Amino acid sequence: MNTVNTSEEKQWQQFYKKHHSKLIIGQIVAVFCFGMFVHWTFTGGKMHDDYTPTIGVENGKAETFWTCSMHPNIRQPQPGKCPICGMDLIPVTSSLTDTEAKGLRQITISKAARALLNVQASPVERRFVTAEIRMVGKVSYDETRLRYITAWVPGRLDRLYVDYTGVAVNKGDHMAYIYSPELYATQDELIQLLKSAKERKGETILFSEEINLIDAARERLRLWGMTKEQIQEIEKRKKPSDHLTIYAPAGGIVIHKNRQEGDYVTVGERIYTIAELSQLWVLLDAYESDLVWLHYGQEVIFTTEAYPGDKFIGRIAFIDPVLNEKTRTVKVRVNVPNEEGKLKPEMFVRGIVRAQVAAGGRVIHAGLAGKWICPMHPEIVKSDPLKCDKCGMPLASSESLGYVVIETDEAAKPLVIPVSAALVTGTRAIVYVEIPDTDHPTFEGREIVLGPRAGDYYLVKNGLKEGEIVVTNGNFKIDSAVQIHAMPSMMTPEGAGGDVMIEIPVEFRTQLEQLQITYGVVSKSIESGDFSQIQRAFLDFEMAFQGIEGSLLTGQAKRIWNELSMLLDNDVVEARELNRLGDANRVFRLLQEHMQRVRRQFGILAVKYEPQMHRLKEIPGSFHKQLAGVWPAYLQVQDTLASDDLKTAIYSIGRFRAEMSMIDDTMLENETLAVWKDLYTNIINVLKDLGKGESLDSIREAFSVLSENMAVILKTFQPEEIGPVYQLHCPMAFDGRGAIWLQREEEVRNPYFGLAMLRCSDRVEALFPDDQKKTRKGLTHE
Repeated sequence: MNTVNTSEEKQWQQFYKKHHSKLIIGQIVAVFCFGMFVHWTFTGGKMHDDYTPTIGVENGKAETFWTCSMHPNIRQPQPGKCPICGMDLIPVTSSLTDTEAKGLRQITISKAARALLNVQASPVERRFVTAEIRMVGKVSYDETRLRYITAWVPGRLDRLYVDYTGVAVNKGDHMAYIYSPELYATQDELIQLLKSAKERKGETILFSEEINLIDAARERLRLWGMTKEQIQEIEKRKKPSDHLTIYAPAGGIVIHKNRQEGDYVTVGERIYTIAELSQLWVLLDAYESDLVWLHYGQEVIFTTEAYPGDKFIGRIAFIDPVLNEKTRTVKVRVNVPNEEGKLKPEMFVRGIVRAQVAAGGRVIHAGLAGKWICPMHPEIVKSDPLKCDKCGMPLASSESLGYVVIETDEAAKPLVIPVSAALVTGTRAIVYVEIPDTDHPTFEGREIVLGPRAGDYYLVKNGLKEGEIVVTNGNFKIDSAVQIHAMPSMMTPEGAGGDVMIEIPVEFRTQLEQLQITYGVVSKSIESGDFSQIQRAFLDFEMAFQGIEGSLLTGQAKRIWNELSMLLDNDVVEARELNRLGDANRVFRLLQEHMQRVRRQFGILAVKYEPQMHRLKEIPGSFHKQLAGVWPAYLQVQDTLASDDLKTAIYSIGRFRAEMSMIDDTMLENETLAVWKDLYTNIINVLKDLGKGESLDSIREAFSVLSENMAVILKTFQPEEIGPVYQLHCPMAFDGRGAIWLQREEEVRNPYFGLAMLRCSDRVEALFPDDQKKTRKGLTHE
């Protein structure tokens, strides 16, 4: 027990008891004042109900819903108590017209509130923008211009003419003096062969053989590093030398002296390293988000601390294909001429690349468009497809390196919005579009797919059209207001009011069922890990999505579909540009979440198709009994989660798995068997996720999916032995996304919050209403 500052704690407790009521009153007043401020801000100071969020409006008629004054995200069609705090719900009447209520994310404020919030907006436009990529790095040696002086013959270094680093040498300068017994022996052999050849000059055969031996001895000396002049001097002197002078093969600066005088060296051992500094490399670090703008051959302008005001120019010659996982950067190598010698290796530099951007994120370069560049030497740029002057390689077209010809038509210009307009949530973003021609300022939230950032602008891939007005200042304040009213927002993408199943036309339901089938194909392709199969599956899903006719819907159903189709359309757009498996998994996770919402809102089964009761043949009673055995196992999982009992929950999952594995489906046939196989596969996949759960949070996430599938099984096969089943909904689960679960009794026991919010539920519905219980026996209708 903590005993520190005990006297201070007692004094505080006495003060708290004395002023407890005052503190409570102060808190209430503070909350009331804040609420009045928010009300005045978004209504322009009007104290009557002339402003409400755009929800629940049909055909221009006012509609009343019930909400909690402390939790405005709770909305119910009838009076009652708040499932969170237990307060009585209060009525709210909407008064907007049907025109103003076309979306779930629309919100209207007064003109005074707009002025107070300083809401500013600008149009979505097509324009060429410039991406400015700033990088830092340092100067390094050009590795292609490094030369090494090595020992060509084993021996002892008797003298090093260059005895410290940093000395500038020219090609042909003497560098070292080496003693070598092998060299002496070969010289003596050459001298003896020449003497013997001179004595036998008249003997043709022998003279020819000796000439070959003489040439071989000369070649050995040449390969050991002796020049032609040195060999001629030995032949002229007729006296062998046991020392050899080593000369510089190229000019430059001696940057390493690897050996000392008196060292013995073997063939190939390095003595000196010489660097030519007339051209250098600059190694810059580029963030991965900037790589889209960087291309081979681009011009880089950089500065150094040593020469403030001086600008140096080089060209990108290499972009490292491997990302540094610690710094999340990529090395960019720039070739830089250094004829004046100002740049020194290891200097720190700051580089800038300015890339003009066309539609699709392509880079425009006026100096390289239509040109031909050497793949090894970016400084070699020509107007014709010739060969490189340095390496002889065929030149490559600038278009093949990522550049485009300058185009002046509007289609070539990218669609862009200011950076301040986007509330970024990854590759997606939330923007607020101002609705024109309305009596009061009206804004609609919209999820869009962003391209890369180019300076002060984001490229837009999907979700906006040219000419629409987006909020550039005040969008966070609008998003906060939207969130308060439980609408979909940046922080609560699904809204916090929970999903309510909507009735839809049969034709529209058929189209959604086809979409569900193609979604199932996408899911299976993701499991397979075959990237080409994943791409084909996403393409099929896109075609099915494009075939859905939203015009079949009206009212609230249409508004909900507009929201969901916006999200699915973004999934489709990102799926078109997949280039690796990791991206496919990310897009699928979003698609999976959105399709779950489609199923919850429109009552589409999470199987290939929704079985019709009159199509099912008679289901054997023994199969019903097996399903009845699974029901208690499910209830046990639900009860342990409601009790926050992790250990028992894990055990209950094992029991549920065992009960499922004992079900014998051989008694089923034809379509009934196919329906069961689909449902069984869904359950098994969920159980895999449940089995991986190591915490209550992870198990609860998988349990929500299990509950959805369990509800489908019970509705489809309707086992009589299980008794009453109630379906409950928690609007607060998973950050306001909401989730259902099943119980045997009506008293709420929330498995998603457990003891912390055991009674949280906004819906308790009988899974089998009375009018259906009468027909639960003998499911053999035509």
